[in-house]
Amino acid sequence: MTTTSGAPAPTAHATAAPWPDLLRAATDECLAVLLDAAGEDWSRPAHALDWTCRQTLDHIALGLVGYAGLLIARPQDRYITLFASLDPQAPVPACLEGVRIAASLLTSTVRDTPAEARAWHPWGHSDASGFAAMGITELAVHTYDITRALGRPWIPAGGLSRAVLGRIFPDAPAGHDPSGTLLWCTGRGELPGLPRRTAWQWDGTVR
Repeated sequence: MTTTSGAPAPTAHATAAPWPDLLRAATDECLAVLLDAAGEDWSRPAHALDWTCRQTLDHIALGLVGYAGLLIARPQDRYITLFASLDPQAPVPACLEGVRIAASLLTSTVRDTPAEARAWHPWGHSDASGFAAMGITELAVHTYDITRALGRPWIPAGGLSRAVLGRIFPDAPAGHDPSGTLLWCTGRGELPGLPRRTAWQWDGTVR
């Protein structure tokens, strides 16, 4: 499994590398494990979600394109009017190709967005680094949801998790494995002495 566990946590204003590199690494890692499970039954519910595994891919694509659109349009009080969806008749490998396209659009947008640019999000007006961290979170936690449902044990890489925690989860507890902490922050696991979260959100505000 490819890992970037040695990568330093980027600052809130880091809109050039390493965020595009981290987003590309997350895309490669998540799509590789999902492609390996392409022959499984994707009509199963994703772990702890109301969507099937196949519908969860739609959610990922929608989020990634939406974040790119927000960075491009930079609205201050609303979501954008562009929505992305995958062909409901397409096989899983083709749907994963669609997710890669969506992730590439976000990666390019993050790379090209000025550091001072800000855009609306219901969980905090954010900059390019924040939207990159949101994209990595969408990829990582929903890949976790799908692989758990399909019986393919997987967790996000430590370096990716550490970067995300440092950018959009300012309340993350210290002293724990970063991957386990990211799963705890998103209501998907427990940490020693801490119960599973039943409600959560990130904070994309620039700090």
